[in-house]
Amino acid sequence: MIYNYLKIAARNLKKYKFISFINIFGLTIGLACCLLILTYIHHELSFDKFHPNAERVYRVTRSFNNPETGAVSLNLSTVSPPFGPLLVYDFKEIESMTRTLQLGSTAIRNGEKMFNEPNVYFADDKFFEFFKTPVVRGNPSKALADPYCVMLSDEVAAKYFGNEDPIDKTIRINLGNYFDFKVTGIFKPLPSNTHFHPDVMLSFNTLNDTLIYGAENLRTNWGNNSFFTYLRLPKNYDPKKLEAQFPAFLDRNMTDGGKYKPSQGTAISLQKLTDIHLHSHTDYEAEENGDIKRVYIFSAIALFILLIACINYMNLSTARSTLRAREIGIRKVVGARRKEIIFKFLSESVLISWVALFFAFIITWLLLPWLNKISGQQLSISSLLGWQFILPILLVPFFVGIVSGLYPAMFMSSFQPVKTLKGLFRVGGSSISFRKALVTIQFAISIILIICTCTIFSQMRYMQNKSLGFNKEHIVTLPYATELSDRYEAFRNELMSSANIENVARSSRIPTGRLLDAMGAKVASGDTLAPISADVKFVSADENFIPTYGVKIIAGRGFSRDFSTDTGSFLINEAAARVLGFKSNENVIGKNFSYGNRQGKLIGVFNDFHFESMHQRIVPLVLLVPRSANNYGRISIKVSGSDIASALEKIEKTWKKFLPETPYQYNFLDENFAKLYQAEERQKSLFTMFACLAIFIACLGLFGLSAFAISQRVKEIGIRKVLGADVSTIVSLLSKDFLKLVGLAAPVAFLMAWLAMNKWLEDFAYRIAIPWWIFLFAGIVAAVVALFTVSFQAVRAALANPVKSLRSE
Repeated sequence: MIYNYLKIAARNLKKYKFISFINIFGLTIGLACCLLILTYIHHELSFDKFHPNAERVYRVTRSFNNPETGAVSLNLSTVSPPFGPLLVYDFKEIESMTRTLQLGSTAIRNGEKMFNEPNVYFADDKFFEFFKTPVVRGNPSKALADPYCVMLSDEVAAKYFGNEDPIDKTIRINLGNYFDFKVTGIFKPLPSNTHFHPDVMLSFNTLNDTLIYGAENLRTNWGNNSFFTYLRLPKNYDPKKLEAQFPAFLDRNMTDGGKYKPSQGTAISLQKLTDIHLHSHTDYEAEENGDIKRVYIFSAIALFILLIACINYMNLSTARSTLRAREIGIRKVVGARRKEIIFKFLSESVLISWVALFFAFIITWLLLPWLNKISGQQLSISSLLGWQFILPILLVPFFVGIVSGLYPAMFMSSFQPVKTLKGLFRVGGSSISFRKALVTIQFAISIILIICTCTIFSQMRYMQNKSLGFNKEHIVTLPYATELSDRYEAFRNELMSSANIENVARSSRIPTGRLLDAMGAKVASGDTLAPISADVKFVSADENFIPTYGVKIIAGRGFSRDFSTDTGSFLINEAAARVLGFKSNENVIGKNFSYGNRQGKLIGVFNDFHFESMHQRIVPLVLLVPRSANNYGRISIKVSGSDIASALEKIEKTWKKFLPETPYQYNFLDENFAKLYQAEERQKSLFTMFACLAIFIACLGLFGLSAFAISQRVKEIGIRKVLGADVSTIVSLLSKDFLKLVGLAAPVAFLMAWLAMNKWLEDFAYRIAIPWWIFLFAGIVAAVVALFTVSFQAVRAALANPVKSLRSE
């Protein structure tokens, strides 16, 4: 019986080629979009789950807050080095602990081969107990046990040693000075779905050397919060039980005799390893994380697209019911029961879904490389072939087939055979009303997607065009090498000798970096210095930083070599002037100010500018001249826009002249700014692509539905033409019913889109107010698309010869 149903279903596909094509094509595109999005979602949800005991591993995080107000000023995914060993010592329930220290870009050389490696970490010998890393050479339990040992990824090893065996060979690594490290292991890089990706791992015990960090610092330095610390807890252990004991732990181990207990100014907490990628958005992360909101957004898009494709099938199946009325009548006369007819129609819809799924897999396989390029991911269709996914995917045709085919099957199985065989059957008003409701839903989804796409584009354009408060163009940035400290003036003069270089400056951080450094601030209040409860960040900068970046001094003056006291003076931004309680910027000048353990005068106020991305608000900021040149971290070079190539050539030659043993590496500041919004740009591209596909599928269904609806009114159109109706009148008559549905869909779509986009915009400290014209534009676009889609069929019908449609009357 089932075979017979499938054979008849295949015949009907051939018989009604046009509608069958629209159904299969629409479902194919819909299912392909869902598979592509499912691949992305699976990849996002799979982060760090492959590590051993991943569900029991937690990262220790630290936050800082004002002891008086409780306001949190800083959230870090890293902690200071004493925390790890002390936590293990104080809490016996902790099974194991491992620590890593991210170095960032580090110079490594082997003979004449010299490169900056971006992903260098210190890691201890328990690293491999926590993180599943394929070690191809060396013993993972011993390779990082001794000082001055290093493990390299196979790609890095090939870069420095070629086809040679690197084991037990020596490479030189710059940690302020060059040190010799013995290669003790080779590993395969961690897969893309983990929250960090070391390429070079140095033995943690190397940090005991005072020339690098020092054992005493590892035991007592509570201020350097740079260490990623991971704990493994027992099975079924509630981490909240451990977290509840952390305040007492802080007070017990960090007592410094101050006014407040340590637990009043700082807190530590546990973050599940598998939650890091999608749920962790601290002020410092090993790498850029994803966002659970994006997963929700693309899940909604996948459901929208599949819903639109299913609605197409329901609409077209019920619309063509009149063509199959006699077939149903004959089946009932010869004894077919209603449930058998329902099963028959469901088998047709399931067969169509199976065909669509087959083609959807082919399209997914073809489009994945393109999607990877847009998304910056490493997605593979093989991720959908695991047992936990392949079984649900194989059930999708049944689910889609039943969902999209159930109503048409129920509707058509209810036909009365007497009426259908006498030709008296007409599609009832309830069926037409239901189809209109489904089309309205399609229009609503389309309008929502148009509004969301326009809003994302508007926010991205706003961020790109908003004044930053300084000039980011033609600024080249370099890492500051401590070897330059004694020769910096000569280095700078060499650069300034070129007409293509306008200025050179040093600073601890540069715009596009995060402002993470802060110390306690005090400002003059009468004859004393009163502490400020607000959090004030700082950047170490020399006298050329302000002019290099084109920041405006709006009161007082900037740093100058003409004033020897400037090494103890401060510049603040407008936001700092406000939180310090000054009524005007001019009142700032000459006031006593204390910051950390430094005391001096406030000599100037500079304009608020966006040091960080638009996700963060402009915060109170202090610029100060550091006591040691080693506190600088970056060099900023303003080049002339007339001959950038010559300027870059001069910078490279000067660098190699003064730092021949340090690899040359530069970045343009505007490229760094573009990277700040890379995730949003990718989201914009993906959202636009899937939104266009959703609208296309809706148009496809509307095209088929309008073609069928118009074919049912051929005689009516012929009579109207005979009575004198022109083409425009007939087109208007046939189109207005669909345009009414756009009008019904618009208000609901406007509200839902407004709520969704306001939620999305909450992630930006500087955001647009969704303009009214976006809603009007979305409604007009939906109406125009509907009108164009329907008019194509309507014009054909209006131009047809009425004689052909009326000759049988």
